Amino acid sequence: MADKVTVAAVVGGVDTHKDLHVAAVVDQNNKVLGTQYFATTRQGYRLMLAWMTSFGALKRIGVECTGTYGSGLLRYLQNAGLEVLEVTAPDRMERRKRGKSDTIDAECAAHAAFSGIRTVTPKTRNGMIESLRVLKTCRKTAISARRVALQIIHSNIISAPDDLREQLRNMTRMQLIRTLGSWRPDASEYRNVTNVYRISLKSLARRYLELHDEIADLDVMIAAIVDELAPELIKRNAIGYESASQLLITAGDNPNG
Repeated sequence: MADKVTVAAVVGGVDTHKDLHVAAVVDQNNKVLGTQYFATTRQGYRLMLAWMTSFGALKRIGVECTGTYGSGLLRYLQNAGLEVLEVTAPDRMERRKRGKSDTIDAECAAHAAFSGIRTVTPKTRNGMIESLRVLKTCRKTAISARRVALQIIHSNIISAPDDLREQLRNMTRMQLIRTLGSWRPDASEYRNVTNVYRISLKSLARRYLELHDEIADLDVMIAAIVDELAPELIKRNAIGYESASQLLITAGDNPNG
């Protein structure tokens, strides 16, 4: 009877970047078998996986930055049924000895995955927590842009001619914004200082209102996800949708959570 062929087990490691990932493979003795660069595309992921498995049976893979540059690779590897560990930090002692390079970082990621040190279970990026995270990021940037628009509105009013400034006294924020947004300055009179202030203030006010509506729409979507994921959490005293959504994001869509 023919002897049964034993396929050697190997472990992979990946140093992730925007355009190119660097992969490394170690054997059952934690010895580096090779390193290689791959594009950050689905074809690149396929080639990387084929390259790693050419050394043996792929036991697991350590990937850096699974929440950013490595997120696409993480999804691809998990969909392929592979065990993926997130490598949380570089091996500083190894870096001091060998210096900093992408191939060294990939090798360190493979060593970390092999030994199980400096690794955690990565948060999945394909569930409602990820949707919540994306919406919250979008909302944060919209709030920042709205704040900037309001600051420039106030700055322009302070610098505006007296007669224009007098028209805008003693208004609440939204009264001011809606008043400015309703103005109809003559766009052809942009050489006139008073009129150009009107043009600018109207533009800024409309921008503020558009962002205000955008934030309201995002709040509705965020609230719907929070209600679906944690209906009991939102019922607690002193916990609103803002804090509840942040708690859910911090906890993450972690399968071991």
